Amino acid sequence: MSEKNIDKRACLECKDLIQGREDKKFCSDQCRNSYNNRQNKDLNAYVRKVNGILRKNRRILDELNPDGKRKLPKDELIRHGFDFHHFTNAFVTKNEKEYHYCYDQGYLEISPGWYILVHKKEYVD
Repeated sequence: MSEKNIDKRACLECKDLIQGREDKKFCSDQCRNSYNNRQNKDLNAYVRKVNGILRKNRRILDELNPDGKRKLPKDELIRHGFDFHHFTNAFVTKNEKEYHYCYDQGYLEISPGWYILVHKKEYVD
């Protein structure tokens, strides 16, 4: 019987010799995770930043709207640090009113400088 020719492959992260399957690229899960985390570092930082803004917006809406529906001036939202450029989804009603949501907390501009805050329901009228 002839011996198989064993490929000497190096781990993409630590450069140690890899043993096992031919298609393995890393010597351990730790090396695989470290390598992938470093590769995605910039993208992960951006996602963390946007998620932080969305969580903050949701918290602000929740704190300013404890009863589920409230009218308030835009200035009050701004004073609390609300960022109108970030929201998770939008909903357009039959009357073409566009609600913006941060998860389950929503807002709608009802007149220049005035908003109504709502808690998301199954259907918004």
